[in-house]
Amino acid sequence: MNRPERTLFDAELQLFADAVMQFLKAEAVPHREAWEEAGVVDRALWLKAGEQGLLCPNVPEAYGGVGADFRYNALVDEAIMRLGLTGIGFGLHSDIVAPYILHYGSDAQKEQYLPAMVRGECITAIAMTEPGTGSNLQGIQTTAVPDGDGWLLNGAKTFITNGQNADLVIVVAKTDPDAGSRGFSLFLLDAGTAGFSKGKNLKKVGLKAQDTSELFFDSVHLPGEALLGERGAGLKYLMQELPQERLSVAINAVAHAEAVLAETLNYTRERQAFGKPIAAFQNTQFKLAELDSELTMMRVFIDQCLAWHIDGQLDAVMAAKAKYLSTDLQCKVADDCVQLHGGYGYMWEYPVARAWADARVQRIYAGTNEIMKLIIGRSLLEDG
Repeated sequence: MNRPERTLFDAELQLFADAVMQFLKAEAVPHREAWEEAGVVDRALWLKAGEQGLLCPNVPEAYGGVGADFRYNALVDEAIMRLGLTGIGFGLHSDIVAPYILHYGSDAQKEQYLPAMVRGECITAIAMTEPGTGSNLQGIQTTAVPDGDGWLLNGAKTFITNGQNADLVIVVAKTDPDAGSRGFSLFLLDAGTAGFSKGKNLKKVGLKAQDTSELFFDSVHLPGEALLGERGAGLKYLMQELPQERLSVAINAVAHAEAVLAETLNYTRERQAFGKPIAAFQNTQFKLAELDSELTMMRVFIDQCLAWHIDGQLDAVMAAKAKYLSTDLQCKVADDCVQLHGGYGYMWEYPVARAWADARVQRIYAGTNEIMKLIIGRSLLEDG
């Protein structure tokens, strides 16, 4: 597949990208099958990744990081997806959780958690989704009420990435029931705290090596310093950080789709039907041309979104467009590539089958694509 040079990434970044690929090929690819069977990635990988500087690269040097920009996060995300290692939860840890602590945490919270996160000693998760809320964050029912000099946390969360491995969870809870959007706050909860329990590791259609869990809070006492940022500012913080989360999803989507298409191109060259390679048929060539063209366009757009983000110019609407368009295309590419594989495309041992199963959730999490359309549509009406 022909692609223009990605001018956003200089020689230094390319060396970093090559190092990430080499690390993952050596330390992760050989264990993928075992991790899928276990439903969780070995914690040892996190420690090795920390040693190599692959975790939380945007954390400042004062807290053990290197203070890099988001391009480094993007390259780690892309390498993971290109190799089909979709169970590895580095993106959630580095792209989503770390910024909350970095942007809203106290000095003490940053000093306590960020260095350990960079080293891979503290694996993190963020607990937003609840059994009855889905994308409606204002419907959250988990509560945190004042309790002496701290808080009493009660409720449940579900579909929590890194849930089994998590040493630290950012919990979204209702603190002021009558305050509307100002009624929610964020809390830092350490695993092992009395009353906090992890439910079963959920079995999913795809992402089989990724630990995704239910979490339960039964009269969990949190000290006052567990509050992250200001009381009542939880939803505001979520809205401020969601553009980066959605960009991260979009980066994953394009890299994953590109890898699936490259694998399918090789397959159609080798697979014979009616005495000639599948790639020799006009239908195959037209389909490959269509997918490659659409991915070229999407790659340019997502790289531009990344550039805007680094410059502080990626807003919620553009991030919604990136997430919606890229994940829809990711699913289309995966589905069409399964079709080009024929019956073999439905066999789990083939990368395209895994890709097809793994891609589907991308249109659901970080806000469903229907929510993305609402964000975009409302912005158009407001502009009018």
